[in-house]
Amino acid sequence: MTSEIKNVIHEVLPKHGMLHQEDMTTTVLCKPKLLPLKSVTLEKLEQMQKEAQDKVKQQDLEEQETAMRDNNQLPEF
Repeated sequence: MTSEIKNVIHEVLPKHGMLHQEDMTTTVLCKPKLLPLKSVTLEKLEQMQKEAQDKVKQQDLEEQETAMRDNNQLPEF
């Protein structure tokens, strides 16, 4: 008897009243967003470091120029 039983699903539609239907959500693809390779904060930090290095180089050049001027003004014996 178990071999004779078939799993059959019968559709049941109401004859009066409201019919309910489930909405299936679908995947909506949107345009990909490009992310920066470096954050704004990192770029600002790198710029500050570069400015500090430039300032140190400028000070070193000024010190060298001052030392050269001082050496040239010394009297020779």
